[in-house]
Amino acid sequence: MDIITTIIYIVLFIIMMVFVFSIGMLRRYMPRREVFLVLGVAFLIGAIGGAFFLDPIYDELPEVVSIVERNMPDNEETLYLDLSSSIDTNQLRNSLSSMEGFKSFDETSISIPMWSFNQKEHDYFDSIVGNIDSHYKEYNVTSNTIEIQLEENYTSSQALKSFSDWYKLVYGETISYAQIKAVLVVDSSQLDKFEQALLDKGIVASSIDGPIQDSLNNTNASMLSNIEFTLVCGVVGVIVAVAGIYMDSIVPAYRRFKKFLRTKRKR
Repeated sequence: MDIITTIIYIVLFIIMMVFVFSIGMLRRYMPRREVFLVLGVAFLIGAIGGAFFLDPIYDELPEVVSIVERNMPDNEETLYLDLSSSIDTNQLRNSLSSMEGFKSFDETSISIPMWSFNQKEHDYFDSIVGNIDSHYKEYNVTSNTIEIQLEENYTSSQALKSFSDWYKLVYGETISYAQIKAVLVVDSSQLDKFEQALLDKGIVASSIDGPIQDSLNNTNASMLSNIEFTLVCGVVGVIVAVAGIYMDSIVPAYRRFKKFLRTKRKR
């Protein structure tokens, strides 16, 4: 939401509160039993005003708070990516590395979907995968997947090719698909640009770590729900109405208080 729209929404809510205050001031012209009707209307107007005008601003509070982290020097964000092996990771790396704020891009592992292993097949793959390629840092064989951790500077395409070559030699078939896990590190100030660049390629980070994300998470955790915030705005409306109802008593009391302070100072 742009700043002009934000200002307009705040002004509109203030106008609604002025209206509520005016209703409260008319209380002296109403029967005493109508005070609950005035408070009910005040709550309703405050809640509606909060839901329509303040709630959209409140929802953007985490983004506003994170602006500080975005502009802190040396702050970095780590994006964890789940990629299809159909994506040219070398081209993706070259594209991202040409952008301002790029720090690093590493392919960390591949996950190769298989069939549901019986115990014998599971034990066989568990014993043989480590011997297929010396660049496999670690591996894990689940009931239907083989997950391989990659050494630094060893790409997913190389790992998939070595496994596929072995698989074709043993089973006579080719493995052509795997899920690639990659880690992208960028300057916090450029996070939005990298997220958009990835989105343009149909890629969304599975998770993000860093000062900005920590700020967003902490702010979201401390915020009220939309319903709670709307109810608080309704209570604000009631408080404004009460101020209007007792305006005739508040103003003279305030004047007496100021007079008391002036008299005390003179003494």
